[in-house]
Amino acid sequence: MTLWEFVVDRWPRLAVEAYQHASVVIQCTLVAAVIGVLVGVAVYRSPIGSIAATALASMVLTIPSFALLGLLIPLVGLGVAPTVTALVLYALLPIVRNTIVGLGGVDPAVTDAARGIGMNRVAVLGRVELRLAWPAILAGMRVSTQMLMGIAAIAAYAKGPGLGTEIFSGLNRAGAANATNQALAGTIGIVVMALAIDALYLIIARLTTSRGIRG
Repeated sequence: MTLWEFVVDRWPRLAVEAYQHASVVIQCTLVAAVIGVLVGVAVYRSPIGSIAATALASMVLTIPSFALLGLLIPLVGLGVAPTVTALVLYALLPIVRNTIVGLGGVDPAVTDAARGIGMNRVAVLGRVELRLAWPAILAGMRVSTQMLMGIAAIAAYAKGPGLGTEIFSGLNRAGAANATNQALAGTIGIVVMALAIDALYLIIARLTTSRGIRG
């Protein structure tokens, strides 16, 4: 059986796993974005706070994904819980870092002008600073999403959802009929989805970033 025939024969199952894979990655990225932006807003004015937040988020990336999942399984069990926890933790660094850089890069003259027309601190943050920092924040989310697409495959080790199940199953059955096709179907599916989601980010960036900021 060729790879194409394998995909066609098992399309219903592969489609469900692809949806689960994309869904968990996107949802975890959004959760990490909320947490990361809040952390960035809280610390960007403090050099020490910025360094500490970035360092803590960086520490997570030094932990191999297998090891982190192995540590989480005794605490939260198998399945979705360890997968979501690990993915959110891994997604934080690019978003936290880019939020701090984006907010820190806002021209003080712009914020002074906003205060000069009567905006309070919250209004300046929400209507000026975050809008100007949005391209950097979105870029951080884009990096996190691409990173999570691969890490989510490893979450199959903890019985997590997604195409990683096909990859692990194919590798465990190495030498058996269609084992290679199964692993390739999962791998290629993740690559195709990663490219599609990356293209979606480019569209979102173009639609949500003003021409003046795009330069």
